[in-house]
Amino acid sequence: MVGMLPICLLQCLFLCGGQVMLKLALANSGKFEFTWKYFVSQLDNWWFLGCGISFLLAGGLWLYILKNFPLSLAYTVSHFSYVFGMFAAILIFKETITWVQWIGVILVFLGTVLVTLK
Repeated sequence: MVGMLPICLLQCLFLCGGQVMLKLALANSGKFEFTWKYFVSQLDNWWFLGCGISFLLAGGLWLYILKNFPLSLAYTVSHFSYVFGMFAAILIFKETITWVQWIGVILVFLGTVLVTLK
């Protein structure tokens, strides 16, 4: 299962990157209106395009992962996206992370490592 980890981590990076770009796209989208005009006005929001591409790549990798690796391991390793998300929140959005959140991320990380050990 050594070959699984790099592919799963890449999938997690694409997934997290898509979430980051979605948040950036929504921050630049103006006031939401459920109208055709609003959705057309978002066609030049490049963060949405990046988000879609990132999610498409993450989805394609996820299909490959599910086809070739045990679900019990693949799904567990996918939780590294929570860890990546926490660091993205700090580095990109300048969010403050509480010590309780850090403990949670550490537990997710350690739990993921334990599940993947043989």
